[in-house]
Amino acid sequence: MTLTSCLAEAARRFADAPAYVAENGLELSYSELHRLSDEVAAGLSQRGIGAGDVLALALPTIPEYFVCYLAAAKLGAITAGVNTRLSPVEQDAVLRVAGPALVLRELDVCVATTVDEMLDGWRVRGASPDPIDDDPDRPIALVFTSGTTGLPKGVLFCNRQLDAVTAIDVGDRWGGGPRALASTSLAHLGPMTKLAGNLRGGGTTYLMRKWSAGTALRAVAEHGINFLGGIPTQVALMLEHPSFESTDLSSVQAIVIGGGPATPALVRHARARFGVPLAVRYSCTEAAIGCGTRFDDPPEDAEVSVGRAQAGVVLSLLDDDDKPVPDGEVGHVCLRSGAVMAGYWKDPEATGAAFTPDGSVRTGDLGWIDDRSRLHLAGRSKEMYVRGGYNVHPQEVEAVLAEHPDVAAVCVVPRPDDVMGEIGVAFVVARGGRQAPALESLRAFGADRLAAYKLPEDLRVVHALPLTSMDKVDRKALVARLAGS
Repeated sequence: MTLTSCLAEAARRFADAPAYVAENGLELSYSELHRLSDEVAAGLSQRGIGAGDVLALALPTIPEYFVCYLAAAKLGAITAGVNTRLSPVEQDAVLRVAGPALVLRELDVCVATTVDEMLDGWRVRGASPDPIDDDPDRPIALVFTSGTTGLPKGVLFCNRQLDAVTAIDVGDRWGGGPRALASTSLAHLGPMTKLAGNLRGGGTTYLMRKWSAGTALRAVAEHGINFLGGIPTQVALMLEHPSFESTDLSSVQAIVIGGGPATPALVRHARARFGVPLAVRYSCTEAAIGCGTRFDDPPEDAEVSVGRAQAGVVLSLLDDDDKPVPDGEVGHVCLRSGAVMAGYWKDPEATGAAFTPDGSVRTGDLGWIDDRSRLHLAGRSKEMYVRGGYNVHPQEVEAVLAEHPDVAAVCVVPRPDDVMGEIGVAFVVARGGRQAPALESLRAFGADRLAAYKLPEDLRVVHALPLTSMDKVDRKALVARLAGS
């Protein structure tokens, strides 16, 4: 079932139930979402937007984003999400790759306070677009990589891939959707590829224009949010926020952490302090769906691993020659399913390099599989450094150092060394009300679980770790900080 077919059925089933609630209180029902996207599609068509054209949405986290995304899909056009947290230069880089026929920014849509005002000037009231066929290979969405290792790439998803995401995520179920809080830019992989599944759920998603720990905690209490999803940094910031203990979080029933590695300490703290089941998810933009734990798995699964391959996903660990590595040995993590990207937008060379001969996507991560089929991440292949001839995976070191009682957050990056080639530098944020540990204390803490060559040899105490536009720790910024000093 295509995205637009899901919308039509959701509007029939859930009608006046709220699909989205904006930060200003505006509620948009399922039937209104269907009607407004029809009217905007008719308006875009009058402006010459049609099948195969790219509509770029440089919009904050507002309901208008979803209306425009669905309107484009009804025309057979492709939506390219542009993260508004990117700098103007970075946004321009995304737009150069996308080559849009039209760019919609916040000033263009005049964010509304009532449904009747929404996208006024872009709608043809009472109109609907001409129907299009449900071509499974029709391009629908462009999701851009973060560009932390170079220019951003546009990851293309067609009806076929989006349908596979929905099938793996929710199957053929309708209803039962939660009251959820949007935690990422709407240009992110989740909102762009899981929209059909969310429509099938019939739940309500509360939108925050800009995520912050305090705002998120208030929203949970005010709206009775029962499902929390977020990246590790967001969950950690909520746990460390001064108002955490005084906020009524009794409505929360489950938490899912994804979008980056969560340390064992963070998983344990989140599970204990929220007092609810917790699961972790793992994938990459190009694969869309990957591995995860279940809420009823043994607690240690989410603490030490990212779980097992989800139904319909084939997980493989390969060496540098694309040969399988034995269980227990570190290899390149590769994922294959019906949900993997159609390819990089207008970049056949990069597309070819992204896939193995059997059609698996190279995630760029390193990991190993244990005797219970759980995937353990060892870090990004490009983050590994070599100290005195030995490979060091920063994520492994960080997972241990994060257990120190005085450490709230830690990131390890390399710096050049005349003798060892490279050594590790630990950037540490002290836990609230405590003093950061000295380097000797940190090394002693990790000595029982890490080889001596893996322990950091320099320490920098910081108030906060720098974040990318996707709220992931910005390792490049820390490396640059070392170079500048």
